[in-house]
Amino acid sequence: MSSLSASEPSEYVADDTAYVVARRRRERLAQWQLWFILVVVLGPLVIYPLAQLLLLSVSGAHGLSLQAYTAFFGSPETSGVIGTTLGILFASATLASLLGVLLASMLFFKPFPGAKLVTRFLELFVAFPSFLVAFTLIFLYGSQGSVSIGLQRLFNLTNPPLDFLFGIGGVILAEVVFYAPFVVRPTLASFATLDMRLIEAAKSLGANGWMVAFKVILPLAWPGIAAGTILCFLLTLNEFGILLVLGSANLITLPTAIYSAATVDLDLPTAAAGAVVMLAMSLSLYALYRRINRRTGGRDGN
Repeated sequence: MSSLSASEPSEYVADDTAYVVARRRRERLAQWQLWFILVVVLGPLVIYPLAQLLLLSVSGAHGLSLQAYTAFFGSPETSGVIGTTLGILFASATLASLLGVLLASMLFFKPFPGAKLVTRFLELFVAFPSFLVAFTLIFLYGSQGSVSIGLQRLFNLTNPPLDFLFGIGGVILAEVVFYAPFVVRPTLASFATLDMRLIEAAKSLGANGWMVAFKVILPLAWPGIAAGTILCFLLTLNEFGILLVLGSANLITLPTAIYSAATVDLDLPTAAAGAVVMLAMSLSLYALYRRINRRTGGRDGN
């Protein structure tokens, strides 16, 4: 009996030692994997280009200099470019967010035959390149598009009635169409977590549809809706394909100004300074998105 009791502690010590060794092995393996990702993947693809971008933006003829930022912010065109960028951003992202929330509400609370198919199409829609939406709108609503020509022939008009795509109106329309589905997905995920008994209780107490929407549904689903809205703002800020296709010569935004400075003017330091400014704006929106998304528990699927 005494030999049995004496062997038990040694077995426990052996088990603890094996557990500690296995844990340290896993920790070392995780550290090696992290270093591998940093050095092999993130190093050449992310860290090195960003470091070179920052270095280029502060490089001058005689060493480190803020001349590129002075030239960027001192240009008389910069205020107009930033104003145009923010104007398109708020108009497009706000309308796309409202449309996305309305579509999600209709699909979730007022399902109709084919609603699941529409939901799947909207999920697939986010995989399309943005310039494809711009070209689709041109083929439909451009001055030589099928809808415009159809209306011209139907009403015997001399000129095509639709001629608004190549400008701020067309850019906003294309961005609203393209980015609204990005709001639908997190909003639907947020609606799926609602306790329907609360909604039924509010209706039984005499609340109408608007009261239920603004007093019950919106406060509960607000984190998911806010996450989708911020994601829409982030993606719209970085949009380039639609601007390249539908933006006119007078519609210059921050992405196109950076592209023009780098490829046309060959002013790489100024282009790098503009890119750093845009990167700071994007990272600020992304940090806000991640903060709100953590409150939702990542229910938008990201």
